[in-house]
Amino acid sequence: MSGVSPFAPRSFPALPPVAGVRLAGAATGLKKVAGAFDLMLADLAPGTAVAGVLTRSRCPSAPVDWCRKILAQGRARGLVVNSGNANAFTGTAGDRTAARTAEAAARLIGARPDEIFVASTGVIGNILPDDAIPLRLPALAAGLSADAWPDAARAIMTTDTFPKGAVRTARIGDAQVTVAGIAKGSGMIAPDMATMLSFVFTDAKIPADVLQAVLRRGADRSFNSITVDSDTSTSDTLLLFATGQAIHPNVTAASSPLLRDFRRAVEEALEDLATQVVKDGEGASKFITIDVTGAASARAARRIGLSIANSPLVKTAVAGEDANWGRIVMAVGKAGEKADRDRLSIAMGGVQITRNGKLLRDYDEAPVAGHLKGRTIDIAVDIGIGRGRARVWTCDLTHDYIAINADYRS
Repeated sequence: MSGVSPFAPRSFPALPPVAGVRLAGAATGLKKVAGAFDLMLADLAPGTAVAGVLTRSRCPSAPVDWCRKILAQGRARGLVVNSGNANAFTGTAGDRTAARTAEAAARLIGARPDEIFVASTGVIGNILPDDAIPLRLPALAAGLSADAWPDAARAIMTTDTFPKGAVRTARIGDAQVTVAGIAKGSGMIAPDMATMLSFVFTDAKIPADVLQAVLRRGADRSFNSITVDSDTSTSDTLLLFATGQAIHPNVTAASSPLLRDFRRAVEEALEDLATQVVKDGEGASKFITIDVTGAASARAARRIGLSIANSPLVKTAVAGEDANWGRIVMAVGKAGEKADRDRLSIAMGGVQITRNGKLLRDYDEAPVAGHLKGRTIDIAVDIGIGRGRARVWTCDLTHDYIAINADYRS
């Protein structure tokens, strides 16, 4: 496989305007490739609340540190994102670049610097001049629009082969609200609190602490349940902005029945974006869904699922269309969670292979081999010791993954 992912949609989804959100994305020369989009700006209505989850990497980027510092305030007026340079492992120079970027954007939209969130993605260790982004922002601000979703999505891409967007609607009381977002990600994907970069916007009026609870639950069920290559980025950033422009009953708690449909919409949008990231995994030719049941807890089930999903042996077997289910046994065993080999049951493509630790006597590999020739692969594992369950998503590991990453900086 080469070029665009086989899972790329025919076109970018139709994301409607979200009241209180204006966007711009453009090619500004930050990337080496002429004409490559590399910078986005979002202008958010006064009163916008924000929630976020950020990488737990011990080597975070300067933008992650900036976002972590201002996130507790729970308010936002703008967002600046660049691609092509991660501004990570750049020391105090990187901190200055992040701060000056926020200051420049704040002046343009009439906000405070601590209301401007920043994010960067790209090569680690290259210092970006602290005026590089500020000099480019005025032209970007002049092009702000309520419907510039495709440009914004393109501007945050690195090795992605297609821009990623998702939208859902929900009801809060009698009012309809919109949840729309974009994401980037293709490699260095094994999120630990978030994904590479994802930004979601809603016109709902939700307090920041409530928004944070909704986002954390949604992230665990989406971005924290995907992996491409087991590598957690220095730049993982997932932000959810609520502009408060919709008119609906007041919401004061995450457990409020008024939020039931909103929580559903957020979780569906996040899952949509997260699975698009996996489908665009570097070199990926197959999309793999792994369902784990019967574990000691939901947490244990996810760890087991990610152990299977991160196994190079499992991923290369799927790439080679080899029904080598023994590698799944290996991955369950190494997960570090409670398991019993004599209770383990495995199925692929809906075909039962083992039950209670034994290969079925009438097992026929042909249907499984046929399933593996498809683009979408299903693996189901029952641990047989409890009621914990989880679903995780991954992709196969192909020769193209090596080729992409061997030449990433060139």
